Amino acid sequence: MHVIVHRIRLHEGVDPARFETWVRESDYRAAADLKSLHSFAVHRISTHADANANTNAPHEYFEVISVTSPEEFERDMATDTFGRLVAAFDTMASVVDEISGERIEPGYSAD
Repeated sequence: MHVIVHRIRLHEGVDPARFETWVRESDYRAAADLKSLHSFAVHRISTHADANANTNAPHEYFEVISVTSPEEFERDMATDTFGRLVAAFDTMASVVDEISGERIEPGYSAD
């Protein structure tokens, strides 16, 4: 399984709640239309030791995308659905780092 990990940083002034609502209501829902996706999740991380003490602390995220193959994912990236997601994402955030690789199968899941 090919895995892509993006580190995401919100643009200055973007409310994290707005971004997280968009992830839940738009990004996750559209994932079913992208046939190359096996799994996809966005995770919130803190950039400070105690972000709870500073409500103005910047929010960062990372997303983990498991795809059937890089080539099939590239085809999905050319779709209108993906284009609309990128256009909305770009108004709120930027991908600041990307890594990718192959999962050493089978992996582990408690399910």
